[in-house]
Parts: sequence; C-alpha cells; structure tokens
Amino acid sequence: MGVIVFGFAYLGKWLDSEYPNSHRIYVKVLTMVGVAIAFYNINRQLKDINNSE
Repeated sequence: MGVIVFGFAYLGKWLDSEYPNSHRIYVKVLTMVGVAIAFYNINRQLKDINNSE
C-alpha cells in the first residue's frame, strides 16, 4: 500500500517540477489516485481471503 501511494506521489512531484503550476495539482491528484488504487487492492485481497475460508 505504501509503495503504491509513494510511487504516485513521487510521480506527481516530478510532474509538478517539470510542468510548474501554482496549485501543485499533479501531486494532489496522483496521490489520491494512488490511495484509491491501494484501497482497491486491499479490498480485493480481503475478499480473496474471506472466500478461501
């Protein structure tokens, strides 16, 4: 989970440095996308664990 969020935040930070804007929108949006993907992954794994029991 942490790796996914960190990766998306790092990508957003890099995009903000390459394409500067006043709101740092890339890091904000990509961090939220990373969190959503991480939660989806956890949800999917928990469903698999519950179905295997």
